[in-house]
Amino acid sequence: MYEFQYAKPSTVADASTTLSADEANQPLAGGQTLIPTIKQRLNAPGTLVDLSGIGELTGITREGSTIVIGAMTTHATVAANATVRDAIPALAKLAGGIGDPQVRNIGTIGGSLANNDPAADYPSAALALNATIKTSTREIPADDYFQGFFTTALEPGELIVSVAFPIPEQAAYGRFEQRASRYPMVGVFVAKTASGIRAAVTGAGQDGVFRCAELETALTSDFSAKAAEAVKVPADDLMSDLHASADYRAALIPIMASRAIAGTA
Repeated sequence: MYEFQYAKPSTVADASTTLSADEANQPLAGGQTLIPTIKQRLNAPGTLVDLSGIGELTGITREGSTIVIGAMTTHATVAANATVRDAIPALAKLAGGIGDPQVRNIGTIGGSLANNDPAADYPSAALALNATIKTSTREIPADDYFQGFFTTALEPGELIVSVAFPIPEQAAYGRFEQRASRYPMVGVFVAKTASGIRAAVTGAGQDGVFRCAELETALTSDFSAKAAEAVKVPADDLMSDLHASADYRAALIPIMASRAIAGTA
């Protein structure tokens, strides 16, 4: 582990100021990815800016037809929250399936979205539900936020403050788990929203989370498990690794979408 400084601000403004002072300074949310990389000397922050003392970053509220979740809200809190379970049960289910109890009680929604791991669960929900990522300086639509492998639209010093999820007419999430890591080998979140059908896939794309046009087209005509299962997804831009080939992932995508809609995933 390299030597670094530590700061624990109490406001978003103070955190942003500290982070902007040096490009080597890094925010600490749940730390599920950051802490291991620091221990392995793969990451060397100048100052580690702990966000856990900022009360305004936690909490879940319903604002009209939108669920707003603070960036430092843990996965376990999202999974157990009555407001989320009532309005977007698929989102609560997704949160309850992340990692293990220790990860769910430490990891945060903001940390997950800021890291944008190509196999993380939350990016698929944010993209499929057409969420808005609210930061310390602006609001970013999910379609513009995810920009590739571990890459987002966040600028240096910019912090996620909350995530606003429009409540869908219907939504479902299915994942095929890689048993050792508990990350999804393929995860599919489908939603019937005010703007139409949206389907997002995680764990399979070479560039991270993506919207699946083939699923969206099929489900627009017939939002059913049968329609989803009949979809053919090309393997061209999908990931191949020691766990599964691109062709295998391509075959899994419609199956997991079908199981999600059927409620058997």
